[in-house]
Formats: sequence, C-alpha cells, structure tokens
Amino acid sequence: MTVHYFTPRGMLQPVPYHHVAVGTGTKHVHVSGQISRRPDGTPVAPGDLAGQVAQALRNTAVGLAGAEATFSDVLRLTFYVTGWAPEKIGDFMAGVEAVGGEIGLPAPLPPASLIGVDYLFEPDVLVEVEATALLD
Repeated sequence: MTVHYFTPRGMLQPVPYHHVAVGTGTKHVHVSGQISRRPDGTPVAPGDLAGQVAQALRNTAVGLAGAEATFSDVLRLTFYVTGWAPEKIGDFMAGVEAVGGEIGLPAPLPPASLIGVDYLFEPDVLVEVEATALLD
C-alpha cells in the first residue's frame, strides 16, 4: 500500500498535518475511538490532556498493529477533545510529540481533524482518537 501525503499550494500553511492523503490499496482498516485506558480499563493520565493524547495514540497504534498496519498506512486521524479551547493546543501537541517517535507517528501528521465536544462517554475522558488506514 502506498500513501502519498501532501499539502497543495494555496492551502493553509504551516499546520502540523498534511491536508491531503492519497492511498492505493484494497484493505480498509478503521480503528474506533481510542481513549486513555489500559487494556484492563484503568484510566491513564486523569485530568492531563497531553498524557491522554499520548495514551490514546498508543492504543491506536495497538489497533493498527492488530490489522498489520502502522501509522504510515493511515489516511486520516480524527481527534475529539472535550471542552476544547484554542489555548489547549500546546498541551495537545505536547501529547502528540511525546509519543510520536515511540509509535512511528509521522511528522507532519496525516490529514487530521480536531473536533471539540462537550463530553465523551465517561467524565474523565478528555480525548478520543480514530484512525483510517489502507493496505494492499
């Protein structure tokens, strides 16, 4: 599978992600919303946005690996963040940067959306990450 990431001239720059991904392949991988929990359900980094972003991305990497995929196969990431405000971007990006090398997250990121929400399914969950990948 090949994913070609790029940002065409005329699109907003700089941003910490590519605006466009073109993937070729036949196997679609969709990783559902991952949160900051260990496999036994224990919360990780309560109240810490950076810590929760890092753990949710780690969990996303595990889901991808289960389908024999990596972040290099990812066409799109979607982040849902509770109580989002622009001043939280530093903590959000600190979580991404803290785990990027560990999980093979490319920089810049694949095309990504960050969506602010009022709440997620449990009150201590600050962030949820979804990924879509394409494999041969």
